[in-house]
Amino acid sequence: MKNSLLALRQARGISQDDLGKLLGVSRQTIISIEKGRYAPSLALAFKIAEHFDTTIESIFTPE
Repeated sequence: MKNSLLALRQARGISQDDLGKLLGVSRQTIISIEKGRYAPSLALAFKIAEHFDTTIESIFTPE
């Protein structure tokens, strides 16, 4: 699954560690999502979208 999490995070100046803490996941989880190696649960995807004040569809796209 492709995503724009890296660009969103960098645009806000948030570190992977800080984003993980805000979302209740590890930095490694954020890294894996950004690299497309891990598809987040629906609950986590909603948290990410809410944090960036956008929709899930605008962040995650199927390959």
